[in-house]
Amino acid sequence: MKKIIIGVFAHPDDEAFGVSPTLIKEIREGAEAHLITLTAGEEGANPDNHAELGTVRLHEWQRSCELMGITRCHHLGYTDGTLSNTDLLSIADRVGQLTENILATTDSPIEFMSFDMNGISGHIDHIVASRATALVFYRLKQLLPERITRLRLRCLPIEQVPQHTIDWLYMDAGRTSDEITEVVDAREYHDTIIEVIRSHHSQRADGETHIARYGNDIGINHFIVKQ
Repeated sequence: MKKIIIGVFAHPDDEAFGVSPTLIKEIREGAEAHLITLTAGEEGANPDNHAELGTVRLHEWQRSCELMGITRCHHLGYTDGTLSNTDLLSIADRVGQLTENILATTDSPIEFMSFDMNGISGHIDHIVASRATALVFYRLKQLLPERITRLRLRCLPIEQVPQHTIDWLYMDAGRTSDEITEVVDAREYHDTIIEVIRSHHSQRADGETHIARYGNDIGINHFIVKQ
């Protein structure tokens, strides 16, 4: 039986820069995936001075989803850069309802995917997305333990981030090997991963930095898995 992955992220490019290798590999191997972005990323970089950056970024996100083979994309319409505890509870309710709608149409097991609880970069929007996802996961796990299988949190290993940084926000050091539960190697999909990243053209500076930083290992993802 195929599994269903529900990925929850704050901004339209988070999935591309974060978990696209794993999503591409899982979908090619038979999984179904749904993506949720909480915001349109309207406060992101705007090198082309788009009057409606959020609209542009959502179009880029749709293209990214098409390249990966995502079954359905959901934009929840929160405001970029402003997520809070109140939003977290609202997000959890809405993601929970979307999940229940999916559960009602299939017998497939469901797993969730988001960023590390520290938001990887320390971005508050990322942290809210991850914690809202965890709240949904544990709520539904209590009710449907056989259907709700696991929560996979994309993290960075300490080899990549050996100490905390204060270059922008406060960013934690990477995770040690005993904290990392799963390593996914999707390097065989290198060209598709690059295409997905570059589909977020408005955020190309970050995208090209990401590509240059990881090189041939851009297809490797690390996760903390909760069950």
